[in-house]
Amino acid sequence: MAHGSASGGNQQGEWRRNSQLWLWMPLALTIVALIAGRPRQPPPQPGRAPGWRPWLPLANLIDHKIGWHRLPWPLGLPVVVAFLRQLRRENLYDPSSITPSRPRPPLSFPGPAARTTRSADGTFNDLGDPTMGSANTRFGRNVPLSRTFPEPTPALLSPSPRTVSRELLTRHQFQPAETLNVLVAPWIQFMIRDWFSHGRGDKNALPWEIPLTADDPWPQSARPMTILRTIPDPTRPEQGNRTPPTHINTETHWWDASQLYGSDASYQQRTRSGVDGKLRVNERGFPDVEIDPLQPEHPADVPGFWVGLAMLQTLFTLEHNAICDRLRAEYPSWSDDELFARARLINAALLAKIHTVEWTPAIINHPTTVRALRGDWWGLQGERLHRLFGRLSDSDILSGLVGSKTDHFGVPYALTEEFVAVYRMHPLMPDDYIFRAADDHRVLLERNLTGVAQHSALEVLDEVPMSDLLYSFGVAHPGQLSLHNFPRGLQEFHRPDGRLQDLAATDILRTRELGVPRYTEFRKLFHMRPITTFGELTENRDWAEQLRHIYDDDINRVDLMVGMFAEPKPRGFAFSDPAFRVFVLMATRRITSDRFLTTDFTPQVYTQTGLDWIADNSMATVILRHFPALRPALRGVDNAFQPWHLAT
Repeated sequence: MAHGSASGGNQQGEWRRNSQLWLWMPLALTIVALIAGRPRQPPPQPGRAPGWRPWLPLANLIDHKIGWHRLPWPLGLPVVVAFLRQLRRENLYDPSSITPSRPRPPLSFPGPAARTTRSADGTFNDLGDPTMGSANTRFGRNVPLSRTFPEPTPALLSPSPRTVSRELLTRHQFQPAETLNVLVAPWIQFMIRDWFSHGRGDKNALPWEIPLTADDPWPQSARPMTILRTIPDPTRPEQGNRTPPTHINTETHWWDASQLYGSDASYQQRTRSGVDGKLRVNERGFPDVEIDPLQPEHPADVPGFWVGLAMLQTLFTLEHNAICDRLRAEYPSWSDDELFARARLINAALLAKIHTVEWTPAIINHPTTVRALRGDWWGLQGERLHRLFGRLSDSDILSGLVGSKTDHFGVPYALTEEFVAVYRMHPLMPDDYIFRAADDHRVLLERNLTGVAQHSALEVLDEVPMSDLLYSFGVAHPGQLSLHNFPRGLQEFHRPDGRLQDLAATDILRTRELGVPRYTEFRKLFHMRPITTFGELTENRDWAEQLRHIYDDDINRVDLMVGMFAEPKPRGFAFSDPAFRVFVLMATRRITSDRFLTTDFTPQVYTQTGLDWIADNSMATVILRHFPALRPALRGVDNAFQPWHLAT
């Protein structure tokens, strides 16, 4: 693809940016002083007068004129902290404030164990509001509720999601992200299985019918192309279209490893062995969830199941059981239930730590964000001082969010539709997979994406040992989150139920259907510099012309996902700056709202053994505990989501 400016123009632009940086440096230093001198104060409910904070207009001005990511990290970090505080004040909304849910039967307090045990369905995390964040409660919003009405048809289907998929997203040549390994792709899917789901679509309603062009190769047998509508909110009173639509998260909203343990008591019970707190595994060490006779569905029949997901489910099932062994040795009198509950707490917190200080810094590897993410966990005092002395302060900036006081920032905790929208990251998936031996790098098996998904994944698991699977992912690269890089195998994807689906078109339609603003409006609502032309959106001239053609020369019609894939990314970033804004708000909120990661992150709840396990472990140590033969591949690798050493 040709780029939009010659090297001379790029050099001039860089000179201008550097000149601007020094001009704005005094204001950045002012923000440092202002933030350092003010105590943390929880914001009011959005919509109320937020109170004046002098660093917010300064931070926005610097961010718009230069960009936080162009500042040296000691100055960029305070700008990020400033806009995080603005986002907490102005971008948290509770749909139930204008569309109350139908009353639910009151919950009975389950007893003292609730204080030290995560419930199966996420209830009683907040003891004062026991349903907050539990399964089958509503998604929240990050934009004003008045901006969350979906566009009416036919505007909602314009341009056709299938046209966007074919013309702007189709992968003609794989664009690798060479600073990462393929483990980043199943990891985010593994996390999403914990965080959220809208369900599998409403089979009782007329589906969306997607317009197709005359030259579209979509199979005649599958025409017209249809996409199931999102399941309606069953807790919503009948109020017509007077209030914005709401939808239910079928999973718990908490960071509680529900992808392993389930979001209801029945599934959780089926995962357990009943001995020493452990999870069920078969003779080969794979998770062995007992099939429910009332819902006889094999895990491979669940849409989205593939080798990468199976690998991580296996790895952290084994990790749970290893934690149980450690706890049994330390507390021999504990019951099966007590061992299970504490091991789950420890395993879930370890997953949260790995995501915060390893996966995310790998995928947004910028000096400012790496320090910010480590600061979320350990604060400015850093890991070493944290391990030596624990928290030195009540300040989340100095000593981190983990172990601080629980804080909902004036709005009941829930994951949001905007958070769901920015985590549509299918381009990370390669189309082709080469499985190699970890001891000598020889080729064991080659498959395309279809050949590693659904029941075909079970064949791969039978043929290739887990250590070789992990090695193969560790030495290969994922795709860039970019236009023209969506996996071909997901644009004509055969679902387990027999339906043919274009997942790229589905991603586009879902974001529109759920009332998430389009790209330019989204930027404005997240206080970012406005984009008014296609040339501003992307430096790639070919892309700009393609976007102008598909969106009929209207920049305001560009879809959120398309804009995020097209725009230039900050240095070291695999995803876009708008996605980062949602991430920096909601990732910290997932910690600050969860009492098991804040107020109750204590030896009394986790045991000191549990806290030490979390502190002492990383993705690499987890892998090596269960697959020690991978030690040569990981020797000297600082982050297990970055490329491993090739076997010789």
